[in-house]
Amino acid sequence: MKAYVFPGQGAQFTGMGKDLYENSALAKELFEKANEILGFRITDIMFEGTAEELKETKVTQPAVFLHSVILAKTLENFHPEMVAGHSLGEFSALVANGTLSFEDGLKLVSKRALAMQKACEIKPSTMAAVLGLADNVVEEVCATIDGVVVAANYNCPGQLVISGETSAVEKACEAMKAAGAKRALLLPVGGAFHSPMMEPAREELAAAIEATTFATPSCPVYQNVTATAVSDPNEIKKNLIIQLTAPVKWTQSVQQMIADGATLFTEVGPGKVLSGLIGKIDKEAATANA
Repeated sequence: MKAYVFPGQGAQFTGMGKDLYENSALAKELFEKANEILGFRITDIMFEGTAEELKETKVTQPAVFLHSVILAKTLENFHPEMVAGHSLGEFSALVANGTLSFEDGLKLVSKRALAMQKACEIKPSTMAAVLGLADNVVEEVCATIDGVVVAANYNCPGQLVISGETSAVEKACEAMKAAGAKRALLLPVGGAFHSPMMEPAREELAAAIEATTFATPSCPVYQNVTATAVSDPNEIKKNLIIQLTAPVKWTQSVQQMIADGATLFTEVGPGKVLSGLIGKIDKEAATANA
């Protein structure tokens, strides 16, 4: 079965999408429509902007979404039998399987980016990558730390990202090293995504998601929150709202997709991060890049 996967924030690069824009009339039309919807020329930043400009949350999230979704729309023989996206990538996946329209997906991603930016400014918060510890050990260490720090991204075995208040994450990093982690390093992010620190953003995004029409998808989406196949629009909506404050169960999602018959994972969007993670989750898994 063909599985298509969509990357999240962090996959962006200068010049992303420019070849699509120049070589496909459909891509050009969709990029220009996106400029109108967003109210600024995101294409200028994607094609010519600096890495710093691309790192702004209000730019990064729509840019990665647009690259993935427009690339998917220009692929020949794009008939996914299952889809999944990492964090922000879940929105790209939901456009790819017909749950969300291109326009609604972009509006929600833009709203999500701005809401997360605001939440990041309320209290100092961050994320850190922990390498070389079992998931349950990371969870146990987090539970011993004073302050908010939780497991946020289950990326692959031996790679788990934690998230929370800056002071608590720093303490947790020291405790992880003491527990035998190969590395525990702070990430250059704007705040504590997929943690309770995102509650104000979750509330804001929930209202926008509730007001948006979700159609019955053409194939199941394996959602970050459940790591299971979901096809019911109301359930998809509910899980998407929870996603901002809940962990991304990427390892578990990929394992479940393989158990359900995925034979080839094609990564659609900038970079090859997910292909690399899938290879670490299951060495036998076949991966490709669109």
